[in-house]
Amino acid sequence: MTFNEGMQIDTSTTSSGGAGRGIAIGGGVAGLVIMVVALLLGADPGDVLSQQPVDTGQYSAPGFDLNKCRTGADANKYVECRVTATGNSVDAVWSDLLRGYTRPHVQLFSGQISTGCGTASSAVGPFYCPTDQTAYFDTGFFQELVDRFGSSSGPMAQEYVVAHEFGHHVQNLLGDLGRAQHGAQGATGAGVRTELQADCYAGVWAHYAAITKQEGTGVTFLKPLTDDDIRDALSAASSVGDDRIQQSMTGHVNPESWTHGASAQRQHWFTVGYQSGDPKQCNTFAASDLG
Repeated sequence: MTFNEGMQIDTSTTSSGGAGRGIAIGGGVAGLVIMVVALLLGADPGDVLSQQPVDTGQYSAPGFDLNKCRTGADANKYVECRVTATGNSVDAVWSDLLRGYTRPHVQLFSGQISTGCGTASSAVGPFYCPTDQTAYFDTGFFQELVDRFGSSSGPMAQEYVVAHEFGHHVQNLLGDLGRAQHGAQGATGAGVRTELQADCYAGVWAHYAAITKQEGTGVTFLKPLTDDDIRDALSAASSVGDDRIQQSMTGHVNPESWTHGASAQRQHWFTVGYQSGDPKQCNTFAASDLG
């Protein structure tokens, strides 16, 4: 998905870098997958991070130069600008759809960072912390999504991830995010339903992304979606399905331990949001069949 070059990137809610105490997460790819299964695309990291051994050494996380993020052309060129511009677009869509919508903060980091939900490392992947209403992105993870999880490398794959995290912010504003921690777990549990709803909300954003105009410039944030764009988003959704990750890492699938849903389910709910453009169609908590 390509940004219109005439759109202007607003970096006012985006920060980069950070400092704090690091955590040690070992295990190579296995360690990464454990963290991703638990946290990727929005779960509250507090529960998992609190179980990790803490390195008492200090660190200083490098920042990104957000001064170069000015226009849609920059978003098409630099991943950190793309994350920020995608957030601008998602904010504009939800401001139209949800009365009282407030923008989340966006934090870009590399390596490790302290958050309102605990200390996180790059192994965590992107996540949303409801405590500080911030979506955290280590942009290096997008390459991990391709190299380790087999996702498409297209920009829409990255933009889907951003829209999903913002979907958790919408859930937080509506008072639904906490439902993930209650009731049954596993393949039909509240945690999976929460993640699938965020996938659906990402689809809702995609429905409006190319027709929503930026206030001040009068241009749409993005150019019309192509079939390749949708394939990129569906590829990313599929690559982080619980069944696909479990099969790859262990050779078998255990639905009782699912936290985010199967690949087909994640694709299904993104498609529901994309085709309908209606957040009311994203009520995964009432669905008898998750797809």
